Order: sequence, then C-alpha cells, then structure tokens
Amino acid sequence: MKIIIAGAGEVGFHLAKLLSYESQNITLIDTDKESLAYADNHLDIRVLRGDATSISILKDASVQDSELVIGVTSSETTNLTLCMLAKQLGCKRTIARISNTEFIDNKELLKFSELGIDELISPEELAATEIQLLLNKSAFNDTYEFEEGELIMVGVSLPKSAPFVGKMVKEAAKVFPELHFMPIALQRLGTQYTVIPRGDTYFKEGDQVYFITVKEGVDELYKLTGKKKEDIKNVMILGGSKVGYKTARDLCSRRFNVKLIEKNKEKAFDLADDLPNALVINGDGRNVELLDEESLESMDAFIAVTGNSETNIMSCLVAKSKHIKKTIALVENMDYFQLSHSIGIDTLINKKLLAANNIFRHIRRGEVVALMRLNNLNAEILEFIVKKNSKVTGSTIRDLNFPKNATIGGVVRDGEGIIALGGFTIKEGDRVVVCCHPEQIPKIERMFL
Repeated sequence: MKIIIAGAGEVGFHLAKLLSYESQNITLIDTDKESLAYADNHLDIRVLRGDATSISILKDASVQDSELVIGVTSSETTNLTLCMLAKQLGCKRTIARISNTEFIDNKELLKFSELGIDELISPEELAATEIQLLLNKSAFNDTYEFEEGELIMVGVSLPKSAPFVGKMVKEAAKVFPELHFMPIALQRLGTQYTVIPRGDTYFKEGDQVYFITVKEGVDELYKLTGKKKEDIKNVMILGGSKVGYKTARDLCSRRFNVKLIEKNKEKAFDLADDLPNALVINGDGRNVELLDEESLESMDAFIAVTGNSETNIMSCLVAKSKHIKKTIALVENMDYFQLSHSIGIDTLINKKLLAANNIFRHIRRGEVVALMRLNNLNAEILEFIVKKNSKVTGSTIRDLNFPKNATIGGVVRDGEGIIALGGFTIKEGDRVVVCCHPEQIPKIERMFL
C-alpha cells in the first residue's frame, strides 16, 4: 500500500514507524529539516521536504498513485486542504487530523466526504472519551471496549496483596478455574520489555498487566488484582483546554459534580458561561493552597489537562498525596509513559498516541476491524473477523501455529463475549481479539485474512 503522511511530528513519526513493520510504501512530508532527518535515519521510508499543500510536492510524492493520504501536521487548515487536494489529484482515501471538535459534532451535516475528506480524527475528542472510560473503571489505569463491551481490555498494576502475585499463569488458572479473563501482555516494574504471557510466566508485584475480560469478569478482576471498585462522583479538572472543556461538558451531562480550574481569567469567564452545571474557578492549579481551599481532598478524581505536561504530572502527585481515588494526567511527550508505573499517578494519557491508534483502525486492510497500541508497551491489540477461507477457520486454538509473541485474548460469537481457551474451535464470523508484538502483525494477518 502506498501511503503519504504529512507531518513528521510525534503522530506522523509514530504512524510511519509502525507501518514500516509491514514494509508499506511510505512517504513522509514535512517542512522541518531536523524532523525529516531523524525519520530518515531511523525508518525505512522516503522523506520529502516541503509544503504538503503544494501541488508540485504532492505530485513528487506520486499522490495520484497513493491509496491513502494522512494529514497529521499541527495545522488543521493544512491537513484539511491537503486531503481535499489529494482527493482531486487521484488519491483513493484521506484522513485529516483536526482540533476543532465542532467538526466532529457536525460531520453528518457538513458532509466532509463530499469535499474529499473521508475521515476526521480529533485528538482532543479522543482524549476526552478516554478519560470518561477510565472514570467508569476507576481501579484500572487503562481500558478499551470491543463490540460495545462484550469484551473489555483493562490494564492494572499488581499490588503485593493480589492473589496472582508469585504464581505462574497456569497455576493461577488452576487455583481460579472459573475466571472470565485472560492475561494478554505485561511489563515488569522498572523494565521496558513487553512480555506476552505464556503458561509458565510468573505474575510479580508491580507488574503492569493487561487482561481481556467479559462483562461478568470485571468484578472478579477488581477482587483478584487487589483493587477496590470505587464510585466516582466528584471530579476536579485542572485546565480549561479543549480536552478540559469537553470532558467537563460530557461529565456534567452525566450528572457528575465538576469543578474546573482555569488560570486565564477571561477564559475562565467564558467557560463559566458555556458550562452552567460546572463550578469554574479562576486560579493557578499549581498553587497547593488553592487546591486545598477548593476541597481537593473531597474529590473522587483529579484530571490535569493543561498544556504543560510537568504541571499536569506535579498536580496529580499533589492530588495523589491527598488520597484521591483516581488521578489522570495529560502529557504531550510520549517518553513520559516510561514513568507512569513508578511515579504514583494512576494514568497518563497522550492525545497523539490516541490519534495514532485511531488512525490505524482506518489503515489496516481486509477484515481488521480494530487496532490499538498499549500505552508504553511494545504490543498491539487487533480484532479480526474470521472469513470462510481464513487459515484459522475450523481450527482449535491449540492447533494453530501461532507466533510465540502473540496470543488470542477472546472471541465475540453471535454478539456474546467468550474467553477462548486451547480447545475452542474458531468459526466463520467470529470476531477474534489478538495481542502481539508489532513485528508479528504480518504473520497474524496472513492467518486471518
């Protein structure tokens, strides 16, 4: 597949890196010489310096022969213009990164596809949605739903008290035979390596473990990971950014009690007008005395979404010292994820990584209907629809020649989530959730597509 990516920032580089695992024909366009040089030195792709909305640059990139053009520059106008031009010049599909969430809210009315823009991706919208999912399952630090919650992925850091700790996966399966979940990935505390668990893999204190579970397994996971299910009702949001505003608006509509702190006085007044059901406070959220005055200790959740990653991290640490049940910090630099399991904050989110994950869902060929990359882990989760002529059709899981660094987490059959074990036979129409290292994706796809 020939793909053109405009924007060599974190989103563009991340996309190009993961696509390069599949030997896709990728051209990366940017005006920044240093960003392109870095990409050229680290990835097996073509780089092209210039304005992505230049007709000559697009022709040089062979846009007329491309199957997909993705605009992920920091300029919304550039991304939209690029997609419109690319479609006119012969590109088959286009995706534009935007920041104005009104475009998402009114996309049916505005009919962007008629303008040549097939998909809109809003990192701010995705971040706000992710925050709400995390509040719904407050004991977990990462979560994702497949097929409207028939299968659920959750991430959790194992405390010493968890019954799993000190046991191998196969031992845990014998001790807890009625479990409705499957471990699919883990990272040891203090390491960067991602383990795809096998039967002889040990669970250790401090492990960041990702499980696939069914609806009835969520409550079991709370107990068996040593976590307590917390009700979240009172929420404090630091930062009236687009993410902060949308999060506050959506939480108010669900009858949460919301306090929003915004440093800029004029912006705070505007937010107060737009959010009549939230209490908007003009003040500096870095001021611990202000947080105390606004009853930080009575909050169930603290969400820091200012434009400064360090402010978000430090304010969440202050909140955690007050024993707040759930803390979430928005960070711009993906490198901060390396700290997430050791500094005490429940969850770090990065809207650029969320955008990249979302874009991947639109890139994958065939019947890959969902894809996400786990935060700070070298692992991806894919959801396949099994075809009649797929290599896996009619085979039991234990008989599949599955790569070592890959595992099947669960299956949705006839609308029902199932934790599938070795004797489970895969059938046409099943929706199968797989977790694997990125380099295994081509082999996995050949088995399902």
